[in-house]
Amino acid sequence: DFVQMVARSRTEDIHVGRVAEEFGGGGHARAAAALIRGLTLQDIRERLLRALEHHVRPPITVRQIMSFGVHTVSPQTTVAEVAEAMVRYGHEGFPVVEEGRVVGVVTRREIDKALHHRLGRKRVEEIMIKGPIAVRPGDSLETLQAVMMEHGVGQVPVVENGQVIGIVTRTDLLKLWSRPRQPPPSAQHTVRLMEEALSPQVVTLLREVGRRAREMGFSVYAVGGVVRDLLLGIPNLDLDLVVEGDAIALARALARAHGGRVRSHRRFGTAKWILEGPMTPLHTDQGEVDWAALPIRHLDFVTARTEFYEHPTALPQVERSSIRQDLHRRDFTINTLAIALAPERFGELLDFYGGHQDLRRGLIRVLHSLSFVEDPTRMLRAVRLEQRLGFRIEERTAELIENALDLLRRTTGERIRHELYLILEEAEPEKALMRLDELGILRALSPGLRGDAWLAERCRALRQSVREEPWASLAAPEAICGASLAPCYLALLTCRLGPEELDRFVERLRIVRDDRRLLKELVDLRPTLAQLRENHLKPSQIYDLLAPFSPRARFLAWLVEESWLVRQRLELFERRLRHVQPAIDGEYLRRELQVEPGPIYRRILHRLRAARLDGEVHTLEEERALALQIIQESKAQHGGPHD
Repeated sequence: DFVQMVARSRTEDIHVGRVAEEFGGGGHARAAAALIRGLTLQDIRERLLRALEHHVRPPITVRQIMSFGVHTVSPQTTVAEVAEAMVRYGHEGFPVVEEGRVVGVVTRREIDKALHHRLGRKRVEEIMIKGPIAVRPGDSLETLQAVMMEHGVGQVPVVENGQVIGIVTRTDLLKLWSRPRQPPPSAQHTVRLMEEALSPQVVTLLREVGRRAREMGFSVYAVGGVVRDLLLGIPNLDLDLVVEGDAIALARALARAHGGRVRSHRRFGTAKWILEGPMTPLHTDQGEVDWAALPIRHLDFVTARTEFYEHPTALPQVERSSIRQDLHRRDFTINTLAIALAPERFGELLDFYGGHQDLRRGLIRVLHSLSFVEDPTRMLRAVRLEQRLGFRIEERTAELIENALDLLRRTTGERIRHELYLILEEAEPEKALMRLDELGILRALSPGLRGDAWLAERCRALRQSVREEPWASLAAPEAICGASLAPCYLALLTCRLGPEELDRFVERLRIVRDDRRLLKELVDLRPTLAQLRENHLKPSQIYDLLAPFSPRARFLAWLVEESWLVRQRLELFERRLRHVQPAIDGEYLRRELQVEPGPIYRRILHRLRAARLDGEVHTLEEERALALQIIQESKAQHGGPHD
């Protein structure tokens, strides 16, 4: 009389609720049922098979491996222009599009042959592989392979609703097949990590960003360090969002809807949404945002872009691009991970370049063999990340560093200084400095630089001593070394250079004025430290040797000096000698002793301080007598006190 159909699914690839709907029933993705009347078992079987063909999704579709956004050429583009674009973007082929329709594909094979025959001025339509060569995002990999085999192409445009939305390549298939068996975290797992690390409120805000971007026809992704640290369990609220579309327009739309203000740079396609001022309450199905309690005060947006280097070590030229190409321009595989924020993909981890596997294995790996040629400062960045995360630089990457060391000489000093200071801001920079020495990077910056056990010991002593006696009782750490210890670490690194090499180093790296002064002071202190090793120095002589130098320089000299006697004299200066002042000052000389202002003031006050330091005078009367004696000596020598 009727057939009761009960359906269960163990995979998201089969939505049994939609299958049941074909028979008048219903349910959800994992469980459903239908009461079927008026059909034989054979009819039900045939209808069920047809329904399964329609509703069973392939385990992996083109959408999961494709790149959204694509460079296209027109049929009228010349062979030479396409060749130039291939070099510029690193592509092996382009879809040929006319009036929005794919009319063919041109690959490097055709371009190379045409150039060999000196046909650079020919139009692409004359050499391209013709036809509506394309797949859809929901097509299976079998369909994709069939298209590639039929037309002999390794790049296939992806079309949706008649528009070219991306491209899928043979390389995408190879990377899929070579992935490790351990799958990446599921979207649900990634969302849980985000809620734990960023807070549920931040996740709600990111969902709103993804929803608003989808309304505008954009896609948005969290990228870079925050994704890497999220998977490593390291706190990081520095959110960088990449937009396939117009980042500035998205940020402004969010500000109009919810408040805050936007700072943008049209040239670079960047925007900062600053979450301050009057903010409109945000309530969604997933939660709400209390703006005052939100642990972040801004979100950074950037339009997805690709970079092209005109020559080694040059600054890159930037163009709008897709998320895949945007991630490809990054330094290391572990920094190429991204999380989709679109509503239908929220929490999905994008890993085009094996970053998740390298993260699990603890490897720092560049994306391609010319990475350090394009940007030699990545060498310093590799070491900084390696030491901070406790990873190791992958063997081939280390070879590429060695091969590119000479290019550091052609890199601007400002860029090197920026990366070096980031290392010096690390909690234990000596680890990275020793690794830079091991890889030959320090010697490439300046031949006399050394990252050795001596330097490591002084760096550790710097962190410890600045908060211990005698220095802690003399001033706060900030008063000795400033808000950052980086300049002090740099001074320790350079203090063994000769004066001429130090001058070349600070000029090369364009070290800022205050830090340059500190570096020079510490090198200039070396002869003074040698003099402080002499026996029977009077307190006034110690004072005269050390007074010209800054407290930071004296502190660092105390750190690097190995002589117990010298360190004691440096401590004596800081504890007592620098505070000694004569009772008589310039006003007393003018008013009480009728001495007219002039160079003699300095001689008198210097002699009075020295006498106080050496215990030769103790009272105002004794100082007055000494001052009168100096005045008389000056008159006898120069004929008056006004010399």
